[in-house]
Amino acid sequence: MSWFRCPETRPWASMRLFCLPHAGGSAVFYRPWAKEISPAVEVHAVQYPGRADRMADAFVTDAHQLARLVAGAMAPLLDRPAALFGHSMGAVLAYEVARLLQERGSAPVHVFASGARAPHDRGDERVAERDDDGVVEEMLKLGGTDAEVLQDPELRELVLPYVRNDFALIEGYAHRPGARLSVPVTAIIGDADPHVTEEQAARWGELTDGRFALKALPGDHFYLVERQREVIAEVLRTLEVPAAY
Repeated sequence: MSWFRCPETRPWASMRLFCLPHAGGSAVFYRPWAKEISPAVEVHAVQYPGRADRMADAFVTDAHQLARLVAGAMAPLLDRPAALFGHSMGAVLAYEVARLLQERGSAPVHVFASGARAPHDRGDERVAERDDDGVVEEMLKLGGTDAEVLQDPELRELVLPYVRNDFALIEGYAHRPGARLSVPVTAIIGDADPHVTEEQAARWGELTDGRFALKALPGDHFYLVERQREVIAEVLRTLEVPAAY
């Protein structure tokens, strides 16, 4: 099963944007981006195993292994410049994927880290160890579209295992020393996100020798749902891609 969902193939696009979802998220989260973004960009959203149309695939329980698998799957798609956008858990994975790609001589042109503390500054929360109600409570607190699904008992039974896996994966992640990124990084957060402050987001700048920028938009952890247009505009401006032909 393919690792990427591309809502609209664009053979003429000058660039690919690879989008990595949050814990409990799936590729469908980024589907609306294809309509909003410039025709010059082809969107590929990562579909993690164990959910949606990959429900039958075994979970990956280690963040470093997941990054290796995503980076490997990207190889045939790197015939054009590529940028990475990750939200929350996806931001940390995007960083690890970028490290691997850089090591292999095919570094992305930019990494966008959304709604996340820097990989070397993780919190000590352990949501994965809570009971089902505790995990659901955390999802509801975070907000986002996945939270609504957890209100339905049947869907909850399907969704909770991969949500718990994702929390365990990111809470078990440890930053490993190694080559610094030379890739430019932009951190974007919601100004009312209870999980990451501007000071914490600024620490992403410590991980790259490339250019670093920090942008705060109005909103909470899922600020990018309501502010989708602004986030995409920021991505296009940063990548110097015209919004439309």
